Amino acid sequence: MKKNIALTKVLAITGTVIVWLPIIAPIMFSLGLIISKQIFRFDYLMPAELFPAVLVGSGLLIWAALRAQSRLRLIVWGLGIAISFLAGGQALAVVTGLASGKIEPTGLWWALVSTSFILYSTAIMTIGIGGILLLRDLFK
Repeated sequence: MKKNIALTKVLAITGTVIVWLPIIAPIMFSLGLIISKQIFRFDYLMPAELFPAVLVGSGLLIWAALRAQSRLRLIVWGLGIAISFLAGGQALAVVTGLASGKIEPTGLWWALVSTSFILYSTAIMTIGIGGILLLRDLFK
């Protein structure tokens, strides 16, 4: 592994940046709109829309964690939890009629779907933190 530590570092850096993208992008777009037009709009669903980026970044982090033999469990568990909450929240929205608009976005079902999405976003941040910790381990 000493010969290819540079590859591991590149994988970890790239994966960490890609994983944090779905969390940071809506914040940056909102700030840009506030600065340019003095309007506040926040796309809180963007992390779900950018799930392919989370998969790619997590894959790179898993590869780097396997090479470094560090932080693998945190990253894999975070990815599993993220997938579970995203799929579960979407399934619940479809089954209850929230996704199609048959029912109003209020009440218990809305709270459960929203909570699932919040936990999904938290799991993405956990993966990102795992990437940062992996980088810290690699650059010691």
